[in-house]
Amino acid sequence: MVRSFLRGLIHLIIDLIAVVEIEGLENFPPKGSYIVATNHIGFIDILMFHYQFDRFDMFIPVAEKWEKHAWIRWIAKSLNFVFVDRYHADLKAMRKMLKLMEEGNSLVIAPEGTRSHTASLIEGKQGVAYLAARSGFPVIPVGITGTEDANIKANLAKFKRSNVRLKIGPAFNIPALDPHSRDEQIKTATDEVMCRIAVELPESYRGLYKLHARTLELLSSK
Repeated sequence: MVRSFLRGLIHLIIDLIAVVEIEGLENFPPKGSYIVATNHIGFIDILMFHYQFDRFDMFIPVAEKWEKHAWIRWIAKSLNFVFVDRYHADLKAMRKMLKLMEEGNSLVIAPEGTRSHTASLIEGKQGVAYLAARSGFPVIPVGITGTEDANIKANLAKFKRSNVRLKIGPAFNIPALDPHSRDEQIKTATDEVMCRIAVELPESYRGLYKLHARTLELLSSK
């Protein structure tokens, strides 16, 4: 009941403030378990996947600072938020996420770990690559544009809806980690995730990964 109400409220809010375009929807499987890896440029990013995909088996890591707000803790139960310490190795949260994935739930996560205030990609953290390698779940890269907080606020001030775009790329897998070269593999896998997101974004959004060799390779093969 609460969950349905919140989903309806999300649809109402997004429809009021944005015109949403989806590209590559065929890459998003209607069933099965996976990891959605996306860039993070605005507060409403977290709502976009509940807006577009009416699935109750998706969970989303959220910064621990929001846990102190009672109303967000209440929402978290219905929208499957997992509170994560962004600044330290949060083993408790990692174990919880792995458990949820083992139970067949899908993960929606921003590898950068925080919003990019420049709207372009910043360095990805290694947690996503680790979770993908441990779970064996395929990773689906998604590039979001138009959800920047400044953009949303400026358009609202003009009583104008913002143009928001989600571009979904093809799924790929991160191989299981070899304990003898674990650190190197994690770094390579993290770059792979970030570069896959980069190619689903316009050039101005690619940031740190704009000229990465893997990004250029992926773009040339498109």
